[in-house]
Amino acid sequence: MTQAPATPVVTTTADAAVDPTAAVKQLGDVTLPLARRTRGWTGSVIDASVSLLASRTNDIVRFGMGAPAEQVVPAADFAEFLGTMTNPSSYTYGPTEGETELINAICESEDLTGPRTVDPNRIIVTSGGMQGLDLAYKMFVNDGDLVAVESPTYTNGSSTALSYGAEVLQIPVDDDGMDVERLARDVETLGRKPTAIYVIPNFQNPSGVTMSLARRQRLLELAHEWNSVIIDDDPYGSLRFSGEYIPSFAELSPDDPLVFSARSFSKIIAPGLRVGWVEVDPAIRQLLINVRQAMDASAAVPSQQLVAHYLTRGGFTEHLDMLRTAYHRRKDAMLEAAAEHLSGRVELTNPDGGFFLWATLIGDAADIDARELFETALDEGVAFIPGEAFSPAGEFSNAMRLCFASSTVERIHEGIARLGCAIEVQLSRS
Repeated sequence: MTQAPATPVVTTTADAAVDPTAAVKQLGDVTLPLARRTRGWTGSVIDASVSLLASRTNDIVRFGMGAPAEQVVPAADFAEFLGTMTNPSSYTYGPTEGETELINAICESEDLTGPRTVDPNRIIVTSGGMQGLDLAYKMFVNDGDLVAVESPTYTNGSSTALSYGAEVLQIPVDDDGMDVERLARDVETLGRKPTAIYVIPNFQNPSGVTMSLARRQRLLELAHEWNSVIIDDDPYGSLRFSGEYIPSFAELSPDDPLVFSARSFSKIIAPGLRVGWVEVDPAIRQLLINVRQAMDASAAVPSQQLVAHYLTRGGFTEHLDMLRTAYHRRKDAMLEAAAEHLSGRVELTNPDGGFFLWATLIGDAADIDARELFETALDEGVAFIPGEAFSPAGEFSNAMRLCFASSTVERIHEGIARLGCAIEVQLSRS
C-alpha cells in the first residue's frame, strides 16, 4: 500500500475534479432546477468501464469489472428451476421485506451468516448490495455529516455517502485492514465524530486485505464511544479460500443496533439477479421498510424465488466450494504471472479470498500514472481499474485493481503478460 498522508483527508462534493451537473444545468433556453445533491452524483468509473470495453474491437483480458466468470454462474440450474418453480404469483408484487422462503434460507445458512442463529426479523431483502448501502446512508447520514471510509475503498460506497452530502474522512488501509488507531487520531484532530464508519472487512475491495480480529473489536469500541453506525459491507466473506475465519461484527457484538450489515448474492451466485439483503436491529426494521417503499416496492419476486430455491435445494454449498477452489487457483496464477512479467515493477497484495489484488507500481515504473497506463493497456489487450477510482480525494495514481475471479488461468497469464508489455510501452514514452 502507498504511504498515507500525515494529516486527516476529508473530501466533499465540492472537491470533485469534474462537476457532473455542468453539462446539463443549461439546456438551450432552459435552466434546470437541479437539486444541490446532484453535485455529488459523480458516478462509478468501475461501472462505466463496462460500456467502454463494449466499444473496443480488439481482444481484451478483463481484470477490471469485479464479476464472477460466466462459466461459474449456475445458469443451467437456473433454467431448470425456472421451468418448474414459478407460477403466476411469481410475477406480482411481493412483500417489501422480502419473500419469506428467502429470508428463512438466509437465516439458516451458515455459509451466509456464520455460526450463529439469526432472527428473520433482522433481515430485509434488497435489490442488490448497493441498495443496502443506499438505505444505510439514507437512514443515518445528514448533509454535512462526517463518514469515515477506508482508503482505498469501493467507489460506489464512498460516492453514495457523498450523494447524501456527507464529508468523507479517508482512513488508510494496511495488511490488517482499516487503521483503526489512525481513525481515532484523525477524529480527535478534527474534533468531530463520524456519524457512520463504512468498512469492507473481508477481502476488501479493492485491496483484498482483511480486517484483523483486534481491529474489529477496537472499531466496535469506538463506534459505541462515538455513537457511530458501522456500515458493514461484506459481499466476499463467503469466498475465503485460505487462512483462518474471523468473526463478523454481528458475531462479535450480537444484536448491536450500531451494526448495519449489507450483503449480496452478486459475487457468490450471479450479479444479474440483483438480490441482496441487510441485517439490522429489529427495532428499526419497519422504518427501513418505510424508507424502502419510497424507492421500490420489493426486489424482483422471480429472482428471490430462484435464489431461495438454489439455497435450499440447488447445491449452494457445493457451488461455494467450487468457487473457492477456482478463485484460489486463479489468484495463485495471477501472482505467478506477475512474478514472471512484472517483477520489480509491481507490488501486489496476497488475499485469502475474494476477487481482487491491489497492484502498486514501484521501481522504474513508480512514476507511471495508472490512468495513462490504462489507455496503453487497452491497446495491448488488457483492462484494469486505475487506483484513483478508489479514492474520493484522487489518491493512488500509481496503483490499480486487478480482478482475478473473472478470467481463466490461461487468460490470466496472457493478461498479465500484456500488462507487462503495456508498462514497457509506457516507460518508453517517458
